[in-house]
Amino acid sequence: MNIALLSAAVAAAAMGVLAPAPASAHEATEKVTPKLEQAIPNIPGKSLIALVVDYAPGAASPSHTHSKSAFIYAYVVSGAIESQVDDGPKRILRAGDSFYESPGATHRESRNASRTQPAKLLAVFVVDTGDMPLTMPVSAPLEKK
Repeated sequence: MNIALLSAAVAAAAMGVLAPAPASAHEATEKVTPKLEQAIPNIPGKSLIALVVDYAPGAASPSHTHSKSAFIYAYVVSGAIESQVDDGPKRILRAGDSFYESPGATHRESRNASRTQPAKLLAVFVVDTGDMPLTMPVSAPLEKK
């Protein structure tokens, strides 16, 4: 199985467990669709979850964290996504680009970089089986250090 297909499958699965967060400071949020949830047979206690995140033009996800054990690989399937993880730089990622989030990271910015075209992201989680919820909104605005 090639990396892009595996990445897409994992991201899609993660989306199934992740419920869309309510809009906060953004006009629209993402649509999350679960695609796969599977225990990893050769790594006891770990599961692979894949989710597809669809962003309408101008849509964004609220700042969020993930379950404590979650390692996330994200692949931009189409469009362009503006992303910032922890205190790293804001980056615009286009179709074919990817990034990861380490356990404990805060995803400060995740939004469609376009106000006219949709964007799609595949998120693949490797997580302790049963470590839920996968995504939790950050309740207070985050300040840069």
